[in-house]
Amino acid sequence: MASGNGGVGVGGNCGESESSDSLRTFGAVLKALRDEARLTQEQFAPLVQYSAAYIAKIEQGKRFPPRDLLDRSEEVLGPTAGRVLSAASRSLTRKVGLASWFLQWAAVEEEAISLLSYESSVIPGLLQPEPYIRALFDRRLPPLVDEQFEHQVCARLERQRLLVERPDTTFSFIIEQALLERRMGGDEVTRVLLDHLLRVGRLRNVEVQAMPLIQEDHSGFEGPLSLAETVENRWIGYVEAHDSSRLITDPKAAGAMLQRYGKMRSQALSHQATTRLLEQMRGAL
Repeated sequence: MASGNGGVGVGGNCGESESSDSLRTFGAVLKALRDEARLTQEQFAPLVQYSAAYIAKIEQGKRFPPRDLLDRSEEVLGPTAGRVLSAASRSLTRKVGLASWFLQWAAVEEEAISLLSYESSVIPGLLQPEPYIRALFDRRLPPLVDEQFEHQVCARLERQRLLVERPDTTFSFIIEQALLERRMGGDEVTRVLLDHLLRVGRLRNVEVQAMPLIQEDHSGFEGPLSLAETVENRWIGYVEAHDSSRLITDPKAAGAMLQRYGKMRSQALSHQATTRLLEQMRGAL
């Protein structure tokens, strides 16, 4: 994901913020409409092609509603309910800071059993500590107003809960060594970043690999990419740049992305070698 700008929000100073309140409000609306239709979660879930557990998390305010869930809910609950849910969703995305173009991928991430990411321009959003996030948004053009700024920071931090809430999901990240050498935000921000990468890299379901500064056979010249494996073992690709994105569902295209990612994994430093590199860079600061 080129900038990792999408996401959802609580962390740092966010606390039980308006973001969380908005999620709970949407969940309550969905539950009320489902109850009005006299459908249990177990009955409603297969009709909208999601699991009952996932519906429960949305109704509890713990997950964001994906766009296709809203569309299918309208088919199941009727056009009036659909209009109510759409209005609640628009309010949710405004308040939480979830970029509209990121919604589909955010929903895919929530259900994925494997997530792969190669990044060449910025540290992937799932790996960014708060000082690094703030350094990025400080440099964003056009600038964000204060309220938008805080919502975006909260959004990205909340999304990172996936790493610990989904211990059975495999996360693989390939990042360019140049991103670490750049010292975005200065030495102190870089120290926090390196410490964070080392800490996250200790999680059993997370693998971080650095692509060396010199790599003559680099297969990532076509740019950043992300891939998710669904519970049906289907691969979906995602590319993002300049506040726009594209979801890639065609099996052939997603397969080509998976092939490129596999090649890059063999070209990057191993997870162990990357850990040593991070430790060396941290010691040099």
